[in-house]
Amino acid sequence: MKAVGFTRYLPIDDPQSLVDLDLPKPAPQGRDILVAVRAVAVNPVDTKVRAPKDTVEEAPRVIGYDASGVVEAVGPEVTLFRPGDEVYYAGDITRPGTNQEFHLVDERIVGRKPASLSFAEAAALPLTTITAYESLFHRLGIGRDGANAGRSLLIIGAAGGVGSIGIQLAKRAGLTVIATASRPETVSWVRELGADHVVSHREPLAPQVRALGIEHVDHVAIFNDMRHWSDAVELIRPQGSIVTIDDTDLPMPMAQMKTKAASLHWELMFTRSMFKTPDMIEQNRLLDFVADEVDAGRLRSTVSETLSPINAANLREAHRRIETGTARGKIVVEGF
Repeated sequence: MKAVGFTRYLPIDDPQSLVDLDLPKPAPQGRDILVAVRAVAVNPVDTKVRAPKDTVEEAPRVIGYDASGVVEAVGPEVTLFRPGDEVYYAGDITRPGTNQEFHLVDERIVGRKPASLSFAEAAALPLTTITAYESLFHRLGIGRDGANAGRSLLIIGAAGGVGSIGIQLAKRAGLTVIATASRPETVSWVRELGADHVVSHREPLAPQVRALGIEHVDHVAIFNDMRHWSDAVELIRPQGSIVTIDDTDLPMPMAQMKTKAASLHWELMFTRSMFKTPDMIEQNRLLDFVADEVDAGRLRSTVSETLSPINAANLREAHRRIETGTARGKIVVEGF
């Protein structure tokens, strides 16, 4: 089968950083389903995993953490899907990734593809949707269906993939959303997705938010990096909560967090699959919920650009664009 992978961790402008491969077609066992991949999306995690380092793999490594496709075959313990079903999912970082023609994945982290979306549009959603959903509703404890309507949420890094779906989920939950964006096209993008206010993350955030008449926010979601930690701590209300997806080495002073009795939550959408947690099937359920919301017209795909076909050259180009740090929404690569 066709695949894209690497043996050496190289800069993305090196042609050997991602290469075309021919690998054996896998067979499903247990609760795995075998998916004929139709489209994949590229995320910052792809570039971080592939980033230059001295390690050399004995066998080619295939990465990729977003896909949509059609179920080709199922393992003997599978109960949620059958061959012919259209699905979307983000996979498991401890297993071979989605940049291959046929891919094995545990059914408990797979959702039914939104019927109203193309495979490319659907592939843009899983990783960022799971991350945003878990951040807001599982980590911060916000009521998904409006139980906390009227609360305020500051989303730092709102124009990226996670922020783009996070805005939509937060608005559906009835929150007032303050989004950060710095360029005219990203400001327009977050407003289009439903943000109530937009401030620039290129300038101190606290004065801008307070200029809106908002002294403190109930929640902060840091969906880029921790450079804005001090602003987040200053803006969070007493007993408020912050969630972050960044594994940072930057200083994170905690004195004011203690004074405010504020809480900090970490989100990693791979945790459930990495540790086979008892609630692993929550990712299947949330992806099915989002598929229903998309088909009802209440949520939209965040794909901003599609490349074709799925090969090493196009995946290198997608990685290159992600590494600029200026991507809006999601970059998808479609069709083997």
